[in-house]
Amino acid sequence: MIFHRCSAAEPPGLESQRREIESLLRECELRAGDSWYVVERRWYEQWKEFVETGDQNSSSFPGQIDNTELFEDLDSYHLKERLVENEDFMLVPAEAWHKLLAWYGMVDGQPPLERKVVDLPSTLKVEVYPIEIFLCLHSNMENVINAQFSRVDNIQSIQRAMCEAFSVPPGSECRLWMKSSDSSCERLRNVHISVLDACLSSGMTVIMETRNADGTWPSSRPQIMRNSVEEQDSYRGQPGVCGLTNLGNTCFMNSALQCLSNTPPLTEYFLLSSYLEELNFTNPLGMKGEIAEAYADVIKQMWSGRHYSVVPRVFKTKVGHFASQFLGYQQHDSQELLSFLLDGLHEDLNRVKNKEYIELRDAAGRPDQEVAEEAWRNHRRRNDSVIVDTFHGLFKSTLVCPECRKVSVTFDPFCYLSVPLPVSKERIMEVFFVSLDPYAKPAQHRVVVPKAGKVFDLCSALSEMTSVPPTQMVVADVFNHRFYKIYNSDESLSCILDRDDIFVYELSVLEEQQEEQVLLALYLRERSHYRDYGSGSSSYGTTLFGHPLLLSTPRSSCSREALYNLFLQRLARYVRPPDPSEELEEEEEDDEEEELYKTQTNGISDGKDTKKEEDKQEEACSPSLPANEQPARRRACRKRRKSLFTIQAVNSNGTTERGTGEGGSAVSFGSQPYVAIDWDPEMKKRFYNENEAEKYVKHASMEVPQQQTTVQLQECIELFTTVETLEEENPWYCPVCKKHQLATKKLDLWSLPEVLIIHLKRFSYTKFTREKLDSIVDFPLRDLDFSGCLLKKNVSNGEPPSCYDLIAVSNHYGGLRDGHYTSYACNKDNGQWYYFDDSKVTYAREDQIVTNAAYVLFYHRQDKIRKPTLPAPSTSPASSTQPANDITSCKEEDAEQGAAAAASYVTMETD
Repeated sequence: MIFHRCSAAEPPGLESQRREIESLLRECELRAGDSWYVVERRWYEQWKEFVETGDQNSSSFPGQIDNTELFEDLDSYHLKERLVENEDFMLVPAEAWHKLLAWYGMVDGQPPLERKVVDLPSTLKVEVYPIEIFLCLHSNMENVINAQFSRVDNIQSIQRAMCEAFSVPPGSECRLWMKSSDSSCERLRNVHISVLDACLSSGMTVIMETRNADGTWPSSRPQIMRNSVEEQDSYRGQPGVCGLTNLGNTCFMNSALQCLSNTPPLTEYFLLSSYLEELNFTNPLGMKGEIAEAYADVIKQMWSGRHYSVVPRVFKTKVGHFASQFLGYQQHDSQELLSFLLDGLHEDLNRVKNKEYIELRDAAGRPDQEVAEEAWRNHRRRNDSVIVDTFHGLFKSTLVCPECRKVSVTFDPFCYLSVPLPVSKERIMEVFFVSLDPYAKPAQHRVVVPKAGKVFDLCSALSEMTSVPPTQMVVADVFNHRFYKIYNSDESLSCILDRDDIFVYELSVLEEQQEEQVLLALYLRERSHYRDYGSGSSSYGTTLFGHPLLLSTPRSSCSREALYNLFLQRLARYVRPPDPSEELEEEEEDDEEEELYKTQTNGISDGKDTKKEEDKQEEACSPSLPANEQPARRRACRKRRKSLFTIQAVNSNGTTERGTGEGGSAVSFGSQPYVAIDWDPEMKKRFYNENEAEKYVKHASMEVPQQQTTVQLQECIELFTTVETLEEENPWYCPVCKKHQLATKKLDLWSLPEVLIIHLKRFSYTKFTREKLDSIVDFPLRDLDFSGCLLKKNVSNGEPPSCYDLIAVSNHYGGLRDGHYTSYACNKDNGQWYYFDDSKVTYAREDQIVTNAAYVLFYHRQDKIRKPTLPAPSTSPASSTQPANDITSCKEEDAEQGAAAAASYVTMETD
């Protein structure tokens, strides 16, 4: 090896060299992150001897810096193991190294041995042996290179090195996985932490993957359930016009995601990957960046233009993990999901890493402008994210103490407006009226009743249409051929839901001085052909059918024969009595069945005299017959007058319960005994007209078209800003009175955000009622003007305007307990409106958007709206039935995604 005395810079005198280097070695302290350099000890000692001689021509000239003895080989330049400081090498600070390098140069090809000072627990030291890891791409895991990194290097430096080593195209979105000896991997989620904090150690492998053109990740693709991989690989559509698969009652989530997806500033923020530099992994109020990353994955897939539908399974799992109320597959509220998601995205992307404590000041009579600006500054000192930039505005809240008249003014941030709908004090109910006239069909009526009324109010309203006194009515909820509930007249109507089948029965008039009447609940049952021996008894199995009846009768008329005739009379419209010529070829009842009926109807029959009455009737058939002929004649007489049905005492469910109660008394609900008439299948077929039994008529009130209530959105906003008195459960502590007070409260709008979300409070919950308000809220698609209700007026100093255009709507169809969510949204690129119904997307017209299903409205401030960059679809149809996300094959496109999916697979299950 040839050494050259020349160097890049003329060195100072030998004595000056010695003083400068020794001074640097003496004065430089170890500081975390600083660079020090490894120099072979023999070269360093020879340099010391050279400068100490003071002779420039001395034979001890060290030549170029040479660390050959420190390397295992000159190919890899790996350091030998177990080298010892001051025996094998010397450590010099960076400034000293650069001086020596400038004076003496370095042997060609040798890398400088730069080493970092690392802050290890309780000590600072120069990291002579950095960690050595293996690097590869997910798409080609056979091509592995090794590299060394300091423990204080951040993960981003590894990512940059890999992008350079593997020629990853600039602008590609990448993510790294850390793989140890087994096949599972862990995401290196935070690229800003150090190698030491990421627990990377020598021998591990770091795998890099780049996002596919369709927005998916190669590692996730085998786990993504899609309708057809082949079809979607060739699908090319309008970015953003993409459905979301319903995973099981997740339409609420899909509706919210579609609205946010079509919010331009938020979507562009994620499409440009701006979120990557703002992920907050240390925020205790956040989700360690996981919600933001999962949301970004959904948005990038939806806006890739390569999916007609995306399966948001990973996003759903993340939401359930961080918000247990969304676990499982129950139906939820799209606005509640929106609230959680906006808050979660904000905390995951909060630029404030350490939130300072801020003591709030009272307004104390200061001008609103001053107090509002102070409140907004304080809010931004703790909350600074794209969500705050886009969705947050400011309320003015004014509280007035009713006792001392103390006025408290505060300014509070908001993310959306929850505005009430005007609530009607009346409700419309549809009921079936069953007249005493046995030949009259049940009549369906539509009545208007007080929303906070009682069952008696319903009867009173119905009385005006039927001329039947309300005291002669009983109201019942019929479900599955039985009475689900029989209402008392003083019960609240809030107990009755709109979907309940309500029947109102007319009762017979109770004449003066008449004996006590019994209210009977009558069920119809059909017996099976076979006895139900499996139930532990020899009784016949029965099935309920038809509509039950409520009827009243004097207690003295509760014998079996009297009840039989009463029931036959009430069922006359659809039960045909037998002709005199018709023989009912049925077996007569034996004495055991007769005794069983007697015990079951105890409490209904008066004196248990049924058998005596029948004996008298049988004797009347032929009283002059000899005694030895009477039993046979009696049986013949009983056979001729065999009943069409039998009567049984039952419980409220319509189930016969034999031997219950003391003495076999009938099971009853309150004061109403329940009885059933049991039909033999053949008898039912001959004498029961099922078609006639199911018929009903519509009263004229049903023909009157219901007037759909329509309110203006501006009315809802004005109602939102109306003065209200606090409820007892939420009093305000007055600092003057030193006690909690039911103060008056007024909310006003001070400043509005770029994107304004308006939540229409359709679900009304009070102490007494729960309902969904189906009023049509007439909201404008353009030029929603808040200038009249904003306290902060626009001035000439560049205040933003207060006009907004609609960009999305979350819809809810159905009632309180069930329903379906969809959405309308305007595509930011072509200006076309679309209707999103889970995985199905269709074109929409503007005149279809305002409906009584509108639930959450998204408005974009006009000064921030960007004009569409693409023309609207030229074949935009006149109706909304044409799918907008049809699969159209594009054979000319490349199949690079297919190659990526076929790459070697490593389980990356912890993402």
